[in-house]
Amino acid sequence: MKILLPPSEGKAAPQHDDAAQSGPSPLLDMAALTLPGLAEQREQVLRELIAASSREDAQAVLKVGVKVMAEVEANTALREAPTAPAHEIYTGVLFDALDACSLTEEQLALGARDVLIFSGLFGATGFTDRIPAYRLSMDVKLGELGNLGTFWKKQMKEPMEALVGDGLVIDCRSASYGKAFQPAPQHTLMVNSFTEKDGQRKVVTHFAKHARGELTGMLLRSSARPETIKDVVAIASQRWTTEVRPAEGRQPHQLDLISTSA
Repeated sequence: MKILLPPSEGKAAPQHDDAAQSGPSPLLDMAALTLPGLAEQREQVLRELIAASSREDAQAVLKVGVKVMAEVEANTALREAPTAPAHEIYTGVLFDALDACSLTEEQLALGARDVLIFSGLFGATGFTDRIPAYRLSMDVKLGELGNLGTFWKKQMKEPMEALVGDGLVIDCRSASYGKAFQPAPQHTLMVNSFTEKDGQRKVVTHFAKHARGELTGMLLRSSARPETIKDVVAIASQRWTTEVRPAEGRQPHQLDLISTSA
């Protein structure tokens, strides 16, 4: 089983004095990340990001608001920035709901094995890979690399297919990050979330992110590792009304998590 997550816009920058380390926080090591064969491509994106973040029009290039320009400026020093496990760097609704800080060591080890977090900078990283806080979305165009979603789709296809194999893939990503890698539909369960009121269903982005994060946490905390769609549905049904739609053509299986709004 592999669980695919999006990153978060918000990130918590680690401190140089990492309490979990005996010395200074390690710096970014591309070869130490999950999918080390992508180290060269990650270096390419990092070089382009540093260059773009130094430009006068960096705000427009990186498609960000003026309030986060300090984060854009920090991009220029990513090689010297402290790192922390990816699940600590990413903040926001999904990761708050996942609540990785309450996972046991065994559950964190499962996360390291089973969870991949997609990223405009790294393509994808493991749950516990050490990364710095950065600002870069998958829909940005960077120099000669062009659109990062298109770039990573080409670069990640073979290594991701080898990593995933024919096991179950639980896809909790947003659309922009989903373009970077599309696993085989017959082996993929796409997670959707709906809020139902008066018989009408709608997607509320905040609640959808929360549901995907909560489900990921439930899967990692499960006493038995889920291996099939039926296993995942059984766990999800403890929290939500669930509906499953089978794969059809290029469309993967769909798991709908339905919450009732008063």
